[in-house]
Amino acid sequence: MRVLVTGGGGFLGSALARQLLARGAQVRSLSRGNYPELARLGIETIRGDICDPMAVAKAVNGCDIVFHTAAKAGIWGSWRDYFRTNVLGTRTLLEACRRLNVPRFVFTSSPSVVFNGGDAAGIDESAPYARRFLAHYPATKALAEQEVLAANDARMATVALRPHLVWGPGDNHLLPRILSKARSGQLRRVGNGQNRVDTVYIDNAVDAHLLAADRLVPGSAVAGKAYFIGNGEPIALWWFINQILAVADLPPVRQSISSARAYLVGFVFETMYRILRRPEEPPMTRFVARQLSRSHWYDLTAARKELGYVPRVSVAEGLNRLREYFVATMPAPA
Repeated sequence: MRVLVTGGGGFLGSALARQLLARGAQVRSLSRGNYPELARLGIETIRGDICDPMAVAKAVNGCDIVFHTAAKAGIWGSWRDYFRTNVLGTRTLLEACRRLNVPRFVFTSSPSVVFNGGDAAGIDESAPYARRFLAHYPATKALAEQEVLAANDARMATVALRPHLVWGPGDNHLLPRILSKARSGQLRRVGNGQNRVDTVYIDNAVDAHLLAADRLVPGSAVAGKAYFIGNGEPIALWWFINQILAVADLPPVRQSISSARAYLVGFVFETMYRILRRPEEPPMTRFVARQLSRSHWYDLTAARKELGYVPRVSVAEGLNRLREYFVATMPAPA
């Protein structure tokens, strides 16, 4: 099987590429950056822009399936940048797949496409897309997901997966943000600390992508659908954050701020940063304030029944693995 993984140098993309190699697939990666570690593993690497039709066509040509994990993530930046990468990039990839007769397309989406700022407790895929978004990332991912699902037909089968808060050893996004803010003394509990979330360990997220690919053919039960992916263990968010800090030998979060005040602070920071045209991420945004104080966990029934998805690494086991990773990689204190 010949496979393209966009964003193969990212956290999820690289983990997925490695598992595909272990399965015996011929793996190709399309990324903006240079990742020699992928080439050393035997992965064909193509460096290019996801919006460049020529680079995309070169990457797609001859592939049996495309896993589209590349995206502009984060919570701050211009609408133009998010729209270009997440929407136009996805559109360019879909057009190339159609033109070059790629039969299967697996898209990595996000549960935030349905996040409207309130609690989401046990909702399933019948939940509508949010009408109002607090950040450009979920807004553009929602647009991209809709294009992916609309592209499903008798020639090309598409599916969208919505893994929630992917974490584990090697995470270069979620965990570094938490640890950096904790070390700088900027981390505050937002709200009463009782809001529950369902995260997903990296190995489970990869499993879901492989299971979806295995079942994805034109006209199949999974084609044209979106699926929430989690660990199936709704836990108190701030308990989880404190566990992350504990395995990194950092003290728990002790200071707090109300949800309403955090939202107001986020609004003020966003306004100031836009007026001053500051490119860096503000210390707080409205989206972060709501994400840190609201419950967001999802009914995984559809993924379990239709994909055969069973999370095999629990939160407890994931934390143990993370502790071992930190011990092995963190520099010894001076």
